[in-house]
Amino acid sequence: MLVAVAVFSVMDALLKLLAGHYEPMQVAFLRGATSMPFVLLSVLLRGRAARLRIVNLRLHLFRGALAVLMLGSFVFAVRESSLATTYSIFMCAPLVVAALSAPMLGETVGRAQWAAIAVGLAGVLLMLRPSGADWVSVGSVAAVMAALCYSLAVITLRVLARTDTTESMVFWFTVMMAVGAGLLSIPNWRPLQYPDWPLLVGLGVAGSLGQHFITEAFRNAPVSVVTPLEYTALVWGVVLDFSIWHVLPGVATLLGGAIVVGAGLYVIRREARLRRTAPARATHGGS
Repeated sequence: MLVAVAVFSVMDALLKLLAGHYEPMQVAFLRGATSMPFVLLSVLLRGRAARLRIVNLRLHLFRGALAVLMLGSFVFAVRESSLATTYSIFMCAPLVVAALSAPMLGETVGRAQWAAIAVGLAGVLLMLRPSGADWVSVGSVAAVMAALCYSLAVITLRVLARTDTTESMVFWFTVMMAVGAGLLSIPNWRPLQYPDWPLLVGLGVAGSLGQHFITEAFRNAPVSVVTPLEYTALVWGVVLDFSIWHVLPGVATLLGGAIVVGAGLYVIRREARLRRTAPARATHGGS
């Protein structure tokens, strides 16, 4: 998971560099298009082409729409803001997933979890504070939109996993993201420049490597162990911001990010404890 987060952070830095030359939707298309061959190749090499079959088409299409809006918003956010700021806001996604799981999936969310969600969202509001004459930066709003779309995509993933395979969900998510973003990018399409081709190759390689390592992480360790490591992206965001753009996060970003991370870690750990104790309670109740 540590390697996956590092690779994905490099990929996001490449997205930010490309966003300086192309519109966000075109960059989103390039992200999907460059990753698609690697995803398909992985499926074919393992002889799992039959597992690409779609069962729940409507939910696939809805996830595809969420993917386009999520990645387009994320690219816009990193173009307008630093990686560290975008990551700090985007890391509220586990809190939003926990909040949405109650009304949309019927899952139980305890008082302590609701309190942690409220605290984490307060940290986001701190990072969205007024700055000068501006009430809130457009980059921060875009990061919030990306986090919300990502959270909805996770919720739909839980439902879709009941009928469709992992290969189907990953591949068609990538395809629909590329096709949808590609169609929306046509009006403002800019021809690809030759100096940018190394960035595009790096985008595809980083996306495929990151997907491989994150899959291995969840395959070899419990979710409660590897998920908190995703927050190391904040460290990479600061390092890449300073190394490439010579920018450091402000006090509000650091404080708000710390609040969001703390609340997120609490929710993740509490959910893990509840899952571990549920079988014990069920066994005791039936004895």
